[in-house]
Amino acid sequence: MTNETRSYPGARTPDRTRRVDADGVGIAVHEWGKESDPVVFLVHGGSDFARTFDVFAAKIADAGWRAVAWDHRGHGDSDYATLYSWDADIRDALAVMTSTTSQPAPVVAHSKGGALMMQLAEASSYRVSKMVNIDGMPSKRRMPDVPDHDQSRLLAGEIGSWLDYRHDAPTAIRKPGTLEDLAQRRAKMNPRLSIEWLEYLVTVGARHDSDGWRWKLDPTMRFGGFGPWRPEWSALRMASLTMPFLGLLGTVDEPMGWGARARDVMPWIPQGGRLEVLEDVGHFIHIEEPDRVSAMVLEFLS
Repeated sequence: MTNETRSYPGARTPDRTRRVDADGVGIAVHEWGKESDPVVFLVHGGSDFARTFDVFAAKIADAGWRAVAWDHRGHGDSDYATLYSWDADIRDALAVMTSTTSQPAPVVAHSKGGALMMQLAEASSYRVSKMVNIDGMPSKRRMPDVPDHDQSRLLAGEIGSWLDYRHDAPTAIRKPGTLEDLAQRRAKMNPRLSIEWLEYLVTVGARHDSDGWRWKLDPTMRFGGFGPWRPEWSALRMASLTMPFLGLLGTVDEPMGWGARARDVMPWIPQGGRLEVLEDVGHFIHIEEPDRVSAMVLEFLS
């Protein structure tokens, strides 16, 4: 069987790939740039892949950086796992970072990746020298004024629902389709991205089986795959960060986005940090505007 291929302007295959053992879970790591260049970590979002950085990472690498990204567990070429959670993803991230450098390094993280890296940076600030958060800044919502035992009961119900889903999902198999089918399905979630990009994404984020293409995503995961979570947890962590911080926020809502607004996010930006709002841009800022965003990030990293 011959795999179909697609190209996309500016997209570049990683210069190196490797695997990291994260406590028994194999994590696929992709790198652009020279191994001797300073490290910057790129962190993808939920239901995404390290290869979504194929254009952006190439621009960062060409400016003299070793751009290191990895597929989260259950995503892309990393192993599927029996557990998906925020803490598991953070342990995987630390395994990748430790395998790459012993020094603090900057992090550029998108969506779920941004919220994850804020939690990691709060707990292990020695690992992160600077942080760029690309539309991964959920705003703090008002919690209902209910007693603590009722809040615990509500969270327990959410956890129970998530575990029930995990119990029923292991026999699920992703529906196959043509390369074009998968791109059209993804277009419902990424309506602002060109069909040319989405078809390219299929070729790096899906596998070609005998009966068609399937996304390389564990079907046992819910969207995002990180279990029970509250947006205010990330807001509070963001406010406490001590390293230089740059937040990038789009203004156009998309199905995969947080729907955060600048007025809601701004009070939680760390002291000395900066929030840049890009008008008429959706959730995938670094894919819609790779030249503009890479220039902003490189200026910040310098």
